[in-house]
Amino acid sequence: MSLLTPHLGFFVWTLISFIVLFFLLKKFAWKPILKSLKERETGIAESLASAEKVKAEMAQLKNENEALLAKAREERAQLLKEARDTKDKIINEAKEQAKVEANKIIAEAQAAIQNQKMAAITEVKNQVGALVIEVAEKVLRRELTNKGEQEGFIKQLTNEVKLN
Repeated sequence: MSLLTPHLGFFVWTLISFIVLFFLLKKFAWKPILKSLKERETGIAESLASAEKVKAEMAQLKNENEALLAKAREERAQLLKEARDTKDKIINEAKEQAKVEANKIIAEAQAAIQNQKMAAITEVKNQVGALVIEVAEKVLRRELTNKGEQEGFIKQLTNEVKLN
């Protein structure tokens, strides 16, 4: 049982060594330990503040990136719209030019047809005139007293004439 109950001398020496160790630690160790704890605490606080600052900057950069993306999308949409408008304008201009060219070609063709028609009519008139003169010459060469013979002769001449 003597192991379970300490002696008074042992207790006093333990108390004295504890007090001496306490004063030594207080004089030499507490200030550096508290100083290092304080430095660590300020370092952690600064790190947290820096992390918050970086987080805020990242959020701002994210917002800026989203704004830039939205602006880029708008610009792309505007460019596509302008390209479509330009395409439509070019197509319409080409259609109008094609219509003008087609109308010009049609007008030229109609003029050529009209010229050929007039030339053909003139040629037919000339041939008819020549035929009338030829028939008149033949009728006048042969003076017939009988009207029936004249009509028969005219029918004969008309049968002889070949129209082209």
